[in-house]
Amino acid sequence: MERKNLEKTYSPQDFEQRIYDFWMENDYFKAEANDEKEPFTIVLPPPNITGQLHMGHALDHTLQDILIRFKRMQGFEALWLPGTDHASIATEVKVVEKVLKEEGKTKEELGRDEFLRRAWDWKEEFGTRIVKQMKKLGNSCDWSKERFTMDEGCNKAVTEVFIKLYEEGYIYRGNRLINWCPDCKTSLSDAEVEHEEKAGSFWHIKYPVKDSDEFVEIATTRPETMLGDTAVAVDPEDERYAHLVGKTLILPIVNREIPVIADDYVDKDFGTGCVKITPAHDPNDFEVGLRHNLEQITVMTDEAKMNEKAGKYEGMDRYECRREIIKDLDEMGLLVKIKEHDHNVGVCYRCSTVVEPRLSDQWFVKMEELAKPAIEAVKKGDTEFVPERFDKTYYHWLENIRDWCISRQLWWGHRIPAYYCADCNEVVVSKEKPEACKCGCNDLKQDEDVLDTWFSSALWPFSTLGWPENTKELEYFYPTNVLVTGYDIIFFWVVRMMFSGLKQMGDVPFKHVFVHGLVRDSQGRKMSKSLGNGIDPLEIIEQYGADALRMTLTTGNSPGNDMRFYMERVEANRNFANKLWNATRFVLMNLDKDEFNKEEVKENLNLADKWILSRMNTVVKEVTDNLEKFELGMAVQKVYDFIWSEYCDWYIELVKPRLYGEDRPSKDAALCTLVTVLKNILKLLHPFMPFITEEIWQVMPATTGSVIVAEWPTYEEGYEFTEEEKMMDTVMNAIRSIRNVRAEMNVVPSRKARVIVVADKAYDAIDAGREYFMTLASASDVVVLKEKKDIPEDAMSAVIEGAEIFLPLADLVDFEKEIERLESEKKKLEGELKRVNGKLSNEKFVGKAPAHVVEEEKAKKEKYESMMEKVLDRLESMKKKIK
Repeated sequence: MERKNLEKTYSPQDFEQRIYDFWMENDYFKAEANDEKEPFTIVLPPPNITGQLHMGHALDHTLQDILIRFKRMQGFEALWLPGTDHASIATEVKVVEKVLKEEGKTKEELGRDEFLRRAWDWKEEFGTRIVKQMKKLGNSCDWSKERFTMDEGCNKAVTEVFIKLYEEGYIYRGNRLINWCPDCKTSLSDAEVEHEEKAGSFWHIKYPVKDSDEFVEIATTRPETMLGDTAVAVDPEDERYAHLVGKTLILPIVNREIPVIADDYVDKDFGTGCVKITPAHDPNDFEVGLRHNLEQITVMTDEAKMNEKAGKYEGMDRYECRREIIKDLDEMGLLVKIKEHDHNVGVCYRCSTVVEPRLSDQWFVKMEELAKPAIEAVKKGDTEFVPERFDKTYYHWLENIRDWCISRQLWWGHRIPAYYCADCNEVVVSKEKPEACKCGCNDLKQDEDVLDTWFSSALWPFSTLGWPENTKELEYFYPTNVLVTGYDIIFFWVVRMMFSGLKQMGDVPFKHVFVHGLVRDSQGRKMSKSLGNGIDPLEIIEQYGADALRMTLTTGNSPGNDMRFYMERVEANRNFANKLWNATRFVLMNLDKDEFNKEEVKENLNLADKWILSRMNTVVKEVTDNLEKFELGMAVQKVYDFIWSEYCDWYIELVKPRLYGEDRPSKDAALCTLVTVLKNILKLLHPFMPFITEEIWQVMPATTGSVIVAEWPTYEEGYEFTEEEKMMDTVMNAIRSIRNVRAEMNVVPSRKARVIVVADKAYDAIDAGREYFMTLASASDVVVLKEKKDIPEDAMSAVIEGAEIFLPLADLVDFEKEIERLESEKKKLEGELKRVNGKLSNEKFVGKAPAHVVEEEKAKKEKYESMMEKVLDRLESMKKKIK
């Protein structure tokens, strides 16, 4: 990139794409196994190929990019490995919808081979969209290593792990309860089930005790499932029902006998203390059923319609059946009451259909043994959560984990490498289709199902680096350093990667799990299509630039906590970028040489120079510490405050007289300091706002290459000016106090006034900073005294630590003009008081007007009277000055 001048106006749309192209052309994002450097690795949680960059992605990716750019500048061989996920359900639905719309065919009519061909075509056409969007955000990924969860290498890894786990007895096929989407007609992982608050009811129903006048009362939110009840459970310690345990009930409508059982699953203090057990339609009931060897009765089809075991309700939709059952129970006198109840309901993440727990033949992974090393790894500190409190969520999930259903009734995905013999029904798990079964039959058919998307994602930290091959990248970059993820995905993905990495690699997949919160709207609501409150990050980038968006997502962000998104902050951060841009232009316009004699400069540093260099040194240390601790929000706030307040608002203003003066050594010291601090500012800010920092870096003197590979600043003892920092703080406090006094007096900046400072402890600081009062406090003269004498009686005063400041009133105020202004103010107040007193003395107004209106008028009267009193006092004082 050729060096050029900085444009007059900050316009990120003019350079962000050009900057990104420059980075790509020069391979600044690439990372290779390098024994001379320490590796630092992040694998990007792969977004779905069907997806579009949303604000959650923008936050997640920005945090990762900050870390990778920081570590790259620190000299690490920093690899940010990107990729995308094949998104089984979402992709299949999109392709099916496209075929149905264009050709009116189902996928079955199309055939598996043709369907998959179309799916791959769709992936090639649309699957790169989100990658392009990630680049707009500034992601500094090594795109030469980009992976896809269904590429050849990942497919090889998936097959290898499946076979290995199957041979070791961890993978099995069984008839168990799973999440089922009646619309997509497939099992779902826990991660694919979202929970929504829905209005519902508790229906209280009587179950008669056989050969008795007694009955038990149960409460259910899903009456239609009672057709599959095979028991009613009570708490073993509940004395109310102890006499019924072992007896039988008559299941209403069905008239089937079911036992009363005692099980610790039931809490006697919750509800009625009696729980209907439907093993084929509820995950908790399923476990109870296994413990008591209960029959499993499925009463619904895969479309969530009632089947032949539902009797007269056969063929009805589950909700239609619910209405009819309630009606029938009411007529039978068995419906006790209906209590409204809002509760969380699981829905399919893709189509929002309410998920139905369903008994089904599926492939599962036994999790209990695999979970133990994953728990131990965090307890030992091999992997640490940031913030630490999320390890409790992790432990809770693993300690209560159920076997993982890994099969999906889809065509798009990794097909299960299992083959069924047509003669003996033997199952053969193999990388390739076997020529024949052990029984001699050569008619073997591969399982129609594919694997859960999360099965391939679980291998992501090592499959992307070449496993099962022992590649140099795998040896060098694994285990990775950090996984950055939202707290809503800890259970689903982190857990799977942990046990997979430990099982296959013998080591944890990452050293830290950096957990962030969700991006919510300005009202604190979760962004969603249904609420219509989503904000498109690409539109923000188009209007304000990627840097402003990144800064907004990072500022105020703290690990593990949600953040609210305000457009006002985006505008403020664009203004911040604009301020830095203009400050840089100011520096460059005054820069008449690129090199300085460092020894000469050092000798001519004044108080302000040493202060800003020392402050910069402190900020470098603190920001580095914050980034190492994943305190990204704290880090960027310190950089922001230093740039805006200390560098732009204070230091640049402090050095202006020297830049315009004739003292060349002093001017050089100021210019050298301006450039030195600005270069470090660009380095510190780069991870957060990469585009503007690169654009400015390219026009700075004595810079080469890219700021991406510039050395991260470090704390230097040579810039440690502790005493000068304290002195300058005193001077700045004094200037602020003077400004406050002038503002209270409504003194225009152009009116100069003497400043008299009586100082004891602060004497040296004030004396050294005399020149700054002239520039920043509109001082006509500065008198520094060690004791209080000859102070004008009417001087305005302010007190700071170690000093008292006086400003003669005569210097601040033109008495005649002030009297004229006060007389005008007095006249206005007289008019207002006349009006309000007239209202309050009017009996009709006071009697008929609403009470709050009358009170408002009384409050106005008090306010105007108070203001009038101050104006009159001030007038009297001013008139005495003239006399």
